[in-house]
Amino acid sequence: MATLADIGLAAAINILSALIFLLLFAILRIQPFNDRVYFPKWYLKGVRSSPVNSGAFVSKIMNLDFRSYVRFLNWMPDALKMPEPELIDHAGLDSAVYLRIYLIGLKIFGPIALLSWSILVPVNWTSDGLQLAKLRNVTSSNIDKLSISNVERGSDRFWAHLVMAYAFTFWTCYVLMKEYEKIAAMRLSFLQSEKRRADQFTVLVRNVPPDSDESISENVQHFFLVNHPDHYLTHQVVYNANELAKLVEDKKKMQNWLDYYQLKYTRNKEQRPRMGFLGLWGKKVDAMDHYTAEIEKLSEQIMEERKRIKKDDKSVMPAAFVSFKTRWGAAVCAQTQQTKNPTEWLTEWAPEAREMYWPNLAMPYVSLTVRRFVMHIAFFFLTFFFIIPIAFVQSLASIEGIEKSAPFLSPIVKNKLMKSLIQGFLPGIVLKLFLIFLPTILMIMSKFEGFISISSLERRAAFRYYIFNLVNVFLGSVITGSAFEQLDSFLKQSANDIPRTVGVAIPIKATFFITYIMVDGWAGVAGEIFRLKPLVIFHLKNFFFVKTEKDREEAMDPGQIDFYATEPRIQLYFLLGLVYAPVTPVLLPFIIFFFGFAYLVFRHQKYESAGAFWPDVHGRIISALIISQILLLGLMSTKGKVQSTPFLLVLAILTFGFHRFCKGRYESAFVINPLQEAMIKDTLERAREPNLNLKGFLQNAYVHPVFKDEEDSDEEGLIEDSDDEDCVVVQTKRQRSRRTTVASSNASRGSSQSTPFNQLDLGKGKPET
Repeated sequence: MATLADIGLAAAINILSALIFLLLFAILRIQPFNDRVYFPKWYLKGVRSSPVNSGAFVSKIMNLDFRSYVRFLNWMPDALKMPEPELIDHAGLDSAVYLRIYLIGLKIFGPIALLSWSILVPVNWTSDGLQLAKLRNVTSSNIDKLSISNVERGSDRFWAHLVMAYAFTFWTCYVLMKEYEKIAAMRLSFLQSEKRRADQFTVLVRNVPPDSDESISENVQHFFLVNHPDHYLTHQVVYNANELAKLVEDKKKMQNWLDYYQLKYTRNKEQRPRMGFLGLWGKKVDAMDHYTAEIEKLSEQIMEERKRIKKDDKSVMPAAFVSFKTRWGAAVCAQTQQTKNPTEWLTEWAPEAREMYWPNLAMPYVSLTVRRFVMHIAFFFLTFFFIIPIAFVQSLASIEGIEKSAPFLSPIVKNKLMKSLIQGFLPGIVLKLFLIFLPTILMIMSKFEGFISISSLERRAAFRYYIFNLVNVFLGSVITGSAFEQLDSFLKQSANDIPRTVGVAIPIKATFFITYIMVDGWAGVAGEIFRLKPLVIFHLKNFFFVKTEKDREEAMDPGQIDFYATEPRIQLYFLLGLVYAPVTPVLLPFIIFFFGFAYLVFRHQKYESAGAFWPDVHGRIISALIISQILLLGLMSTKGKVQSTPFLLVLAILTFGFHRFCKGRYESAFVINPLQEAMIKDTLERAREPNLNLKGFLQNAYVHPVFKDEEDSDEEGLIEDSDDEDCVVVQTKRQRSRRTTVASSNASRGSSQSTPFNQLDLGKGKPET
């Protein structure tokens, strides 16, 4: 069990690591050869040129301006100076909302820490509970004298912890309500001020029912002409183009190699470049001729695949992107049930085109339920079986565990410095290493489930990461740690004393979480700004794979925050802070340092979805609050204060009621587009741009990227045009019936009124025989 000296050594190691990371970042970011690593967005926007293209050889590698080394920490005040409105304009609403999570942590835990240290710490410190516990061979450390473990069983001092639990809950709820209100207003203001985008007018329609008389495209067109006659504009059916996407990607790679060898030839025209198998060995052939032939072959395959997609009805998915003349019309369609059958014509807001995860659009909608059920089962087993290595690692990451598993290391681990290192630093770093690949695994699982947008993939992965942290990192560490450390005591005590031992053991585990916070939240966050992974990957790609300027651009990582990996980590710290605030307040300064330091670091990083993730953040903080209340209830009952149970139950119910209030009051701003706001924006746009060609703006917005190859003249055959006056539509019996119905409706409204059917001139098609 870690002592105060162990914690001090771990703090020194992690603070030193954080300072080294910050120093390396400050120095490496001003070196010319790292310019593309630390300023990639400037290059992608074309506002920065590489300093390695000019000047002396040494100046291309190393910054020789010694004045810049004096100012190397200027990025810190620069990162804090940018006001929030400017941050929203520069990086989007998501970045501003994401940063506010760290500010919320400071707002919540700053006053809580002040109350805890001024009231609870003296109450705990002046008690004698652990002195009595030592008589029963329960292990503890000097840190535990600051925790609730040091309060005698049945003492009236526990009422101080109960009152503080109410105070912490009310303060947390107050801060959350103010932030929810603020962020909801920011989101509505942001959406209202946004520039025109295709997704504001477009709805994704799924589960289009089959029709023997009509194709999917005709069925979609006629459905919306009948049911949304005044607002429907155009549509684009969804194709299964995954095989075509692979061919297009292969062609891009071949074209890149051809560009490389052509560039090489222009520098030395005396000899045409030659290559062998994989460019290394075997019979040498002319490299440019080889890649030209490969590109021609792939171009033919791409053309054939596109023709097959156009002709094969099985390549057309029962889904379409439907665009409307107004935002109001799109909002009505996206937020209403289209037919009496709730399983058909399912509508939702179309994600922004650049946020689409196109491969998942080819998944049949009926398979999504099965896929998600399979992933629920897989996630259950992943979470359950991960408890085993966590318990094993934690047993090894202690003096007793190491001596038992490797007796020959006993002389080493008994050294005072090594003992402090193992108990104060090793458990946190080992757990961090075990979790390093988990976010990637959870993202792969989300993709398998069939979510169609990057933000929905990230939110699902983030939710599962949060559950995993709750079960394994928090509950798993507490339960396995307590069981291993107190097993001797359990076996030697009577059954009546076991609940008391458990009540003492749970707050003792705070020392492990302190070490984990320092490893993950201090050194780990500093490593984020150092950008070690993008730094290494860029230079490896630049040395081995970069052949053209296009390759160099693709090798750059713009540095967007991985929301699905970082937000659950923040939620773990909210959980730890709220659980241990009334139990072991010594943990709170470490939490506060994390939130303040992370806020500074992530002001320098960016993430971009209009703050749609905020309800998830709010809900998880509330769940952490309720979990802390339930755990305190169980702890109080083991400490002889059963009479506190109804008070804590009432507190949990009040907290849940507060969550329902916020959900009903503010959440609609994050899931529903108000019709009033949509109408206001439409009216303003018509006044400002009366001659706007909206159809031209929307028509190609949701064409699959593989059909946007500018060399492909056949693209237009894949774009649905509902308003083209020269469009010829072959009528079916259903079409003639619909046309008669709508014509009668048009006549009743007056022949002078223009409708989509007038514009389409459906009568140009020949009737069926």
